[in-house]
Amino acid sequence: KCLSAVIMTLKTVRGMKTLRLAPQIHDAIQKEKVKVGDVIYIEANTGAVKRVGRSDAHSTEFDLEVEEYVPVPKGEVHKRKEVVQVVTLHDLDVANAKPQGGTDIISVMGQFLKPRKTEITEKLRSEINKTVNKYIDQGIAELLPGVLFMDEVHMLDIECFTFLNRILESPLSPIIIFATNRGVCTVRGTDSIEPHGMPVDLLDRLLIVKTAPYTISEVVQVLKIRSQAENVRLSTEALELLGEVGSHTSLRYALQLLEPARILAEVEGHEIVERKHIEDVDALFLDCKSSAQRCAEMRDVLVS
Repeated sequence: KCLSAVIMTLKTVRGMKTLRLAPQIHDAIQKEKVKVGDVIYIEANTGAVKRVGRSDAHSTEFDLEVEEYVPVPKGEVHKRKEVVQVVTLHDLDVANAKPQGGTDIISVMGQFLKPRKTEITEKLRSEINKTVNKYIDQGIAELLPGVLFMDEVHMLDIECFTFLNRILESPLSPIIIFATNRGVCTVRGTDSIEPHGMPVDLLDRLLIVKTAPYTISEVVQVLKIRSQAENVRLSTEALELLGEVGSHTSLRYALQLLEPARILAEVEGHEIVERKHIEDVDALFLDCKSSAQRCAEMRDVLVS
């Protein structure tokens, strides 16, 4: 048997229409388990069928029913509906980098037994960009630049910086925020020493935000928020001491002491971390600067 068309009658409060639809829509109707009396909608562009529920006119058919009853739609059968879909450029790249094969059993088994690794090439990106620009010019799409935050940016090498320098020139470029705690150091992959470990030609295009070291009160506030998030109960004295430790070492080191202090207090049978617990864990561990100073003092003993 060969299915040539699907005849369907759609009814609203205002009117009724009988449609002759393409046979490809038959699978979508079966998938949604559509039957007479259901409230559905069909997208004209894609042919997608969505079952909303059962018409409330059939609510008295059974005493107990698991169906969701909805009212019959009002207005005309054919309606225009504006659909706004938010996608990223990466979503478009991935969707076009993985072409779908046939649906027959041979194609499906071939895709399962021999998975093909696809790659997002520069050619594919340029084609996607052309299509997106065309949609923007036609008013179909709107570009909303995102924000890309890159921490420890001094760890990137010169090839990455070159790529980023070129990406910043693109009209589709997001807002990029670089973060680093380095001063003057070597750019990875080169012999040149530059501020923040970044090439000067890239630094020249950036707005550099002036920052200042945390004060003790700011460190205490951050530690208080983090301890609440990790369910670590600190006494006032312990929180103040931890703030002092963070001010003369680093905030990261002080945050890392929260969990060892909680475990030590739990072992001793305390529900609240006291000042002595912070003193004990601070004596057990070293921060980065103290460790570097210790290595310098013991350079004759350590293996180099």
